[in-house]
Amino acid sequence: MKIGLLGGSFDPVHLAHIALADEARRALRLDRVQLIPAANPWQRPPLAASAEHRLAMLRLAIAEHPGLEINPVEIQRGGKTYTIDTLKQLAPDADYYWILGADQIANFCSWHRWEEIVSMVHLVVAQRPGSSSHAPDALSERLNALARPLIHLPFEARDVSASDIRRRLALNQPVGGLLNERVIEYIRQHGLYGPPSH
Repeated sequence: MKIGLLGGSFDPVHLAHIALADEARRALRLDRVQLIPAANPWQRPPLAASAEHRLAMLRLAIAEHPGLEINPVEIQRGGKTYTIDTLKQLAPDADYYWILGADQIANFCSWHRWEEIVSMVHLVVAQRPGSSSHAPDALSERLNALARPLIHLPFEARDVSASDIRRRLALNQPVGGLLNERVIEYIRQHGLYGPPSH
């Protein structure tokens, strides 16, 4: 079994997230891709939407994408989110492919116990606008020692970010073409990402 893993805040999940998961599944011939929403990412400020809302939006976003599924392991565990803890909770009988953007590869060696992470998964990097997908020297050396090359995903980079989408929503600007229409409707129904309260 070959399983892709795509972690993130998904605050909110946008079309580039889903396109990346779909493309990874196709290009790497993965049996499935699990989207893993973070509970409380230790390297980021507090999330804008609750875990309940982020899970609901993910369910809407993947509804018509066979082979994509949600793994809520980090939300169920709660507390600070560390990738190494997540990997240790996964079933041991599969080959795992950790999918990340080029912006994340640059600071990968700051991740908690990153050396162990690369011994447990195949690293897959997708290009992002303005980011190099070249691995830092320490990471390259570790991958070479493990005979695990960094896998470059042929993905058409999209200049989409959740922070920009939240800003647009707060300013009541259009987000069509950035979010699934059902996700947009959910956000409106629940009043998420509105203007900052004073």
